[in-house]
Amino acid sequence: MPEEDLVELKFRLYDGTDIGPFQYSPTSTVSVLKERIVADWPKDKKIAPKTANDIKLINAGKILENSKTVGQCRAPFGELPKAVITMHVVVQPSLAKAKTEKKVDEIPRKCSCAIM
Repeated sequence: MPEEDLVELKFRLYDGTDIGPFQYSPTSTVSVLKERIVADWPKDKKIAPKTANDIKLINAGKILENSKTVGQCRAPFGELPKAVITMHVVVQPSLAKAKTEKKVDEIPRKCSCAIM
């Protein structure tokens, strides 16, 4: 594939730091991008995804679907050759973990307080 067909992406984390930029084929899927983010996640961050499913990618105000390709996700910016596209990364735990934590919070707690 000619180099001019590649799309250059960087991923902005919650604290303003970036992962990348990297070049991807327009046929690469969003799930491939998420796997790369998990693999390259900085080790010194307090918040970190455990799997690619814990990540939401946002581009041009839209959450990207895993099955979409990079070419489908590019926002039309006119003719901007060789521009780096910044996608925002949100770490969000999976629903199974969130439901488990919610069940723990719903357990009634007994208080043995004494008012004097």
